[in-house]
This record gives sequence, structure tokens and C-alpha cells, in this order.
Amino acid sequence: MALSPVAIATLFLVTTVSLISPSQSATCTSQTFTSNKLYTFCNDLPSLNSYLHWAYDPAHSTLSIAFIAPPARPNGWVSWAINPTSTGMVGSQALIAFRDARGEMTVKTYNITSYGPLTESKVWYEVRESSAEFSGGVIRLFATVVLPETGRTTVNHVWQVGPSVTGGVPDKHEFQPGNLNSRGSLDLLRGQSTGATGGNSRTNKRNIHGVLNVVSWGIMFPIGIIIARYLRVFPSADPVWFYLHVFCQVSAYAIGVSGWATGLKLGSESKAVTYSGHRNIGISLFALATVQIFALLLRPKKDHKFRFYWNIYHHGLGYTVLILGIINVFKGFNILRPEPKWKNAYIVVIAVLGGIALLLEAITWIVVLRRKKSDKSTKPYDGFNNGHGRQDPLAP
Repeated sequence: MALSPVAIATLFLVTTVSLISPSQSATCTSQTFTSNKLYTFCNDLPSLNSYLHWAYDPAHSTLSIAFIAPPARPNGWVSWAINPTSTGMVGSQALIAFRDARGEMTVKTYNITSYGPLTESKVWYEVRESSAEFSGGVIRLFATVVLPETGRTTVNHVWQVGPSVTGGVPDKHEFQPGNLNSRGSLDLLRGQSTGATGGNSRTNKRNIHGVLNVVSWGIMFPIGIIIARYLRVFPSADPVWFYLHVFCQVSAYAIGVSGWATGLKLGSESKAVTYSGHRNIGISLFALATVQIFALLLRPKKDHKFRFYWNIYHHGLGYTVLILGIINVFKGFNILRPEPKWKNAYIVVIAVLGGIALLLEAITWIVVLRRKKSDKSTKPYDGFNNGHGRQDPLAP
């Protein structure tokens, strides 16, 4: 039994919600170090496949750490930082390990005061010693620091990985969910590290934003256009095709506006993360679709002299929304980076809809051409009945 357009959209909506990936199992307790260093505690950090080992001496405010993470690329960098004033990246006092111009591993300190280029500088704490090594696809950053606030046993920590180093300066990291959620609170004495508050909530919002927009602009709008373009050719489908078309487009608009609103909310919460192309297309889609929906109120009757121009405007705007919607869906996939199967599933859905459209296009042309041929064969052969009330027969 064939699925209805709404059923297809609903099925895609339900299955795509599972974009959220499960957490990893703990593995830090099995890790050892070539220097036989020992630490009191270790934690598997909740993002970027990272691990932290540490030991804290409260009497001297001395903290020894070993931070382990795979760089984003082989020539990339890893970082662990303490933020004494906030919970995010700005304000963090960072240790960054990377390979220098001689190909040797080095550790440098950075006071992160903005989202701009990094400049090596002194940090809030004293660095007694630091080193790094790269093997097995991961960088191990070792350091012993002295915290300036005696008795402080809980700190906000931030960790990060980056793709490259240019001129001895670490380049900007990516802004994927793992990168954005790599922060938390570290209890130095109890051995507990908690993830960023609201991190999972933000990931959920991103996934919801993606699902809503895929279903609306990426599936329901194309289905509504297919219904309007091809079913109207068949007299038996009138006026059912019109109500199906309106239902699909109005539903797609409502779902799309919800997705657009979640996008605005995400943007307001991440002023340093901007996807200009995706955002601008989204705003354009909302504006064009809003005009398209309200055009229903100005729809002239079929015999009105302005109906021809209204049709040109309505069809042109509709196809523009169709093209921009599909383009923005793929831009969203590139930003969200879900498992490949979800992008592949959408490609299959679009390919199927495209195949159906091509088939219906051929059938429609056959119907229209036959109808024109039939109409032509029934026209009077010499004027309109030669001025008589009926058509005269052909002369023998």
C-alpha cells in the first residue's frame, strides 16, 4: 500500500530524531604512561574522545594533569584550560600542545580573551612544568601548575582540539556539537568532572531544528508542488488536488516556521558561531514562503484578467522556495554532520520524488497532447457551421 505524503514526512521525522549519538564507555582507567606517572583520579570527558588524569595537592595548591585527546587532524593541536571567571572559552587560561616548526611537540600558554587569533601569553596560574607527546593517533599533554587561590578545590575547565597550526599559532577549531560542549566543572578532591550544563539540550535543539526543516522545506514543499503540477491535469482530481496542495504547503510552512524559530534561538545563544549562507537562505525562505501563503488571500478567479499574471508570480515563487529549501537542507547536513545514513536517506527521498515527478511529467504531456489532438479533431472544418445552426456535412 502506497504511503501518503503526510505518512512519508512523519516517518522521516520520527526516524531522524535518533540523530543524537550515544555516549562512550569509560576507558581512562586502562591508560598508562611511558614515564610511569601516576595520578589520583581520571575521567572520560563527555566530548571529543578526551580523557583527563589529575592529582591535586591542596596544601601547596599544586595540580598535575595529563590530558589525552586525538587532534582534529594529524598536524592539529589539543588544549586543556581552566576558566577562573566563567564556564566558556573566553576567559580560559589554556595549555595548548602541538608540533612546532622543527617537528617537535611543544606546550604553550594562552590567555583566551576573545574569539580572535591567539597570542602566546602568561596565564592565571603558574606553570611549573609541561610537556607533550604524540603517538597512537593521540596527543598527551602533561603539566604541573600552581593555582593562585589557596583552598579552591573546584574549577571550570575547558578542553578542545583543532585541525592545524600556522606559523606556530593554533588555527581556529571547528564548531560542531562536540567542540561546543567541551566544558564542565572539575572537583579536584572528589575526582568528579561534570559536563557542560545545557550541552545535551543544545544538541537536541540543533537536531530538532534540522529535522523540522528537512521535513518542511525538504520534503513537504516538494510534495505539495508535485500535487499541484500534475494532479490538476486530471478532471477527476478536481478539486481534491487543490485541497491536498494547500494542506501540504500550509503544513510545511507551519513546520518550517518552527524550524526557523529554533534556528534564530540557536543563533542568539551562539553569537560567535555564524553560518552566514545557511542563515541568509533560511531568512529568505521564511520571507518568500510567507508571501506565498498570504497570496492565497489575493488569488483571482480563473476567468479574471489578472489570473495569468498571478499564476506566473505564484509558480515562480513556489519553484524558488523549492530550490532554496533543498539547497539549505544540504547546507544544514554539512553543518550538523549527522551519521552519513541520514544524509543518504534524504538523498533517496529526493531521488524518489524526482523520479515520480519525471514520470508524472511524461504522463501529463501525453494526456495534454492527446486532449489537444482530440479537441482539434472536433472543431468545425470551415468557419463555424458556415453560418448555420449546425455543422454541414462534407460534400460527396
